[in-house]
Amino acid sequence: MRKDIAITGIGSVTAAGIGAPLLWQAARDGRSGIAQNPFDWEAGNLIKQTAKVPDFKAEERFSRSELAVYDPFTAFAVVAAEEAIAQSGITAAQLAGPRTACIIGTGLGGATTMDANLHKIYALHERRVDVFSVPRVMPNAAASHIGMRHHILGPSFAVSSACSSSTQAIGLGLQMLRSGMVDRAIVGGSEAMLSAGVMKAWEAMRVLTPDFIRPFSQGRNGMVLGEGAAVIVLERSAHVTARGGKALGYLMGYGTSSDAKDLLRPDPEGAASAMRQALADADVLAEDIRYINAHGTGTALNDSNEVRAARLVFGQHADHLPMSSTKPIHGHVLGGGGAIEAVISLCATQNGFLPPTINYLEADPDCDMDCVPNQGRAADLPYVMSNSLAFGGINASLVIARA
Repeated sequence: MRKDIAITGIGSVTAAGIGAPLLWQAARDGRSGIAQNPFDWEAGNLIKQTAKVPDFKAEERFSRSELAVYDPFTAFAVVAAEEAIAQSGITAAQLAGPRTACIIGTGLGGATTMDANLHKIYALHERRVDVFSVPRVMPNAAASHIGMRHHILGPSFAVSSACSSSTQAIGLGLQMLRSGMVDRAIVGGSEAMLSAGVMKAWEAMRVLTPDFIRPFSQGRNGMVLGEGAAVIVLERSAHVTARGGKALGYLMGYGTSSDAKDLLRPDPEGAASAMRQALADADVLAEDIRYINAHGTGTALNDSNEVRAARLVFGQHADHLPMSSTKPIHGHVLGGGGAIEAVISLCATQNGFLPPTINYLEADPDCDMDCVPNQGRAADLPYVMSNSLAFGGINASLVIARA
């Protein structure tokens, strides 16, 4: 079993509030951050239910020069990174330089800025947009700004693979550390796309619920979009010991795969492949996993596909393996979702507690696993898995161990 890579800091900005403790408390207690949120302008959207970050006042956190080049997705990531780095105890001198990587996943990058620009051009017929629009829109903006704030000179880039983006960013950080390329990595993901135009596009796909997101339940009818970020600090365990730091847990394994079949329709074999790779990379047995934080979007096809994939991997162990979705708490944050769920998975191991799948009505024969319906419970969680299954058939899984 490989406990060579430690998790030493976590941070988040979500619909549960600003800070990883608030995210865990909401997931643990089944307290949803989803609400009816109006848009800045009326676009005729039928579905206005979102998981929006509450009380995030960027003007109180950043200078005017920073605000000029920060799209909300960058601002969320910067705040989550500051929390994670502070908790890690890494000094500014240790963090700076070429031996630190910064990898931040995102599905859309500066979507809020892009949507606002299109509105100005096509609806308001303005001839010019903000001069800093390109720096705000770039998918690598969050990674770049975190790197500049902390003088990180090592590998710095974005991963963009829809809903698997931040899980892949975390996995790539793990691989860089093991290869010896770097000694520490700031990894995670961020997304801010709760604007009228983006919502209209998702509405057209008919995958958004008009009422409640109910993962794995009978009566599920779609997902709820969210915004936010989560960032994790990874370090080689030997370096943590040498500097007198503390491991919150360990990132044991990573697996990723592609269905290579359909852009939107998931395939259980592809998801199962990512889970098997993560187990092999972690050098743990399927029976060692005591909980899966599922992708669990609340759509009919995705949820049943994930259960089939889990049963392919875990066999009879799946009959007693809890698998819950926390998306009814923080929404589906797309490129940032995997990192948010990895933070929750880590906290589950720390606290020995299974976060519930809320809004659950009744069992669906196509989702025949223990989905921890409505009420969380205590459990012994030495090893857990976190899944991200993205559009495009891109799958990613992590194995996390408690400290």
